[in-house]
Amino acid sequence: MSPQTIAVEITDAPPARLDKALALFAPVDAQLSRSRIVKLIEQGAVSLDGTVVTEPKTKSQLGQVWMVTIGEAVEYDTVAEDIPLDVIYEDDALIVVNKPAGMVVHPAPGSPNRTLVNALLHHCADSLSGIGGEKRPGIVHRIDKETSGLLVAAKTDIAHQGLAKQFEKHTVERRYNALVYGVPEASDPRINGLPGVAFEPGNILRVIANLARHKTDRQRQAVVKNAGRHAITRARVLQRFGTPAVVSLLECWLETGRTHQIRVHMAHVGHSLVGDPVYGGRRKLAKNALPEETQEAIRAFPRQALHAATLGFKHPVSGEMMQFEAPLPDDFQDLLSKLA
Repeated sequence: MSPQTIAVEITDAPPARLDKALALFAPVDAQLSRSRIVKLIEQGAVSLDGTVVTEPKTKSQLGQVWMVTIGEAVEYDTVAEDIPLDVIYEDDALIVVNKPAGMVVHPAPGSPNRTLVNALLHHCADSLSGIGGEKRPGIVHRIDKETSGLLVAAKTDIAHQGLAKQFEKHTVERRYNALVYGVPEASDPRINGLPGVAFEPGNILRVIANLARHKTDRQRQAVVKNAGRHAITRARVLQRFGTPAVVSLLECWLETGRTHQIRVHMAHVGHSLVGDPVYGGRRKLAKNALPEETQEAIRAFPRQALHAATLGFKHPVSGEMMQFEAPLPDDFQDLLSKLA
């Protein structure tokens, strides 16, 4: 998009603050979110009768016509890489992908390339209109490197803000499949005795436990009291494996979305994820519950057995309710076939 100046007329009982008024009355095709407008004001790109203002809290009044100069979106300083993507859905506003296990979502000091963002920059190319003035995909949520499954990214500023609000309000549907040690049952007094842990009708496990960084290991999260961030996970048993059952497949869904939430909450109730090197570790199973070769397959599974299977949200532009599903990846399905 080349630099352009648009006129925004303040009409019909405007908000008192300029940033809110411009966000309300700016043309839809300008794709200006409130956060983007705040940046433009602070950059001196907004004026009234030739006078530039730089304070977003400036008063707006009925009948004013503000001039807003929108610069061309600058190139993002991350390299686009031609990495194959499993695209589930894509339109002008957003893209939904099925991320493979082993792929980091966003570049970081330890993973500067071969990330999902690098792949999206190449795949989306000129269809990115700019997030906050940069030509980049808008990442509104993440899943761990070794977790597979669905993730949505915005291609426009408006879509980014709309999706971010839904995640902030916890209205996005996110359901995961997790293979865990043991079987969480309502009849287990040990689980029922844990603070914040209960079972709802239908043997649905509910965990309400705040999460914060671990005191000594900053790469981990931990359950804490009277601190941290509020977190709620629910889970139900889909399948049990072994005689007696020593492993189970769960469907987990998030009311909140904190770092490592499912992994930490399930470990907290004594049912850590198979393959989780941080919160689980290898567990010794009852000797005759499963054949030895099956137990070895469980011990050898190289990552946490967690897959983001369902993602549902309201389209940030059309308002349409959308829901997507991704089947279990081959490694997860192969492990289940050995358990069956």
